[in-house]
Amino acid sequence: MSEPIRNPKLSAVSTTPSDKSLTTLMRELANDVTSLFTKEVALAKSEISHSMSSAKTGILGLMSGGAVLQSGFLFLLLAAVLGLGQVMELWLASLIVGGVVTLIGFAMMQAGKKKLEASSLKPSHTLNSLHKDQSAIKGATR
Repeated sequence: MSEPIRNPKLSAVSTTPSDKSLTTLMRELANDVTSLFTKEVALAKSEISHSMSSAKTGILGLMSGGAVLQSGFLFLLLAAVLGLGQVMELWLASLIVGGVVTLIGFAMMQAGKKKLEASSLKPSHTLNSLHKDQSAIKGATR
């Protein structure tokens, strides 16, 4: 009787860790490090993309807040002109509207400014993951 044909892939799966040669372990380590590096780069790209999107939102908030703030300032100027020109209740209404619009614009600009802070643009997930990887590698080499 002839010996049954063995599938090399199946026999590689069934080996125990002590049966693996040093070159096989080194090859697996190289593959794992390459895979880890590739995944870290993908994570960094994702975080940078998210940070850039957040920066765009912040810039748009600053721009729209600046436009609203300018409108509020124009209302305040109109109120001052009307107040000086005629001492009537019309200027008071313009002053109130200008003040409210100015406060809204200021709030919008503060929200946009907050999104542009350096801490919100830092790829914290990638840095955290790299620190974990570094700790794991240090632990494995001990």
